Amino acid sequence: MLKETFSELLKKYTNNESIITEFWEEIEKNYNYKKRYYHTLLHLDNLLKHLFEVKDKIESWETILFTLFYHDIIYNALKSDNEEQSARLAVRRMKQIAIPDHIIHNCQIQILATKTHLSHPELDTNYFIDADLSILGQNPKSYAEYAKNVRKEYSVYPDLIYNPGRKKVLQHFIEMERIYKTDYFYNQFENQAKSNLRLELKQLG
Repeated sequence: MLKETFSELLKKYTNNESIITEFWEEIEKNYNYKKRYYHTLLHLDNLLKHLFEVKDKIESWETILFTLFYHDIIYNALKSDNEEQSARLAVRRMKQIAIPDHIIHNCQIQILATKTHLSHPELDTNYFIDADLSILGQNPKSYAEYAKNVRKEYSVYPDLIYNPGRKKVLQHFIEMERIYKTDYFYNQFENQAKSNLRLELKQLG
């Protein structure tokens, strides 16, 4: 599904099959990196499913798709500029196949918005960051698996360092007036997300 979606997206702008294959293999390689446990192709697949549910509400579906494939393409637990690096790589790749400037610009904005997940004036961006956070509002078992996988991605850090940082992240979301900026995702996931976050915070001590 992911590969097919990406291929069809790029075919709107290039008929060079080798470039399409090269770009996909880069995505596949990065998201399949052995030190990734949550930010994987499965994350992209879940995102795509949630975004399909609101496709009729999204103004630029192509922009959203480019954002989806590139928003976590660079992910290093030791770095704090993953979103910026991912956005830069997305811009480079999109320029290679002459994607219109307005799509490149909006994609860049959407990727950078995943750094803070704050409300954005552009509705498509809010739909994307809400979908990106949909895991927070899943059933407790799925959320626990997500939390475990995030911990694995940060396994380089001992609990003494990881736990305070994780608590800060959890508190950030708990204290938000609304985690989800769009009514669709808010109504589906807000209450469960707050419950999941509070439980993990409690478990961290």
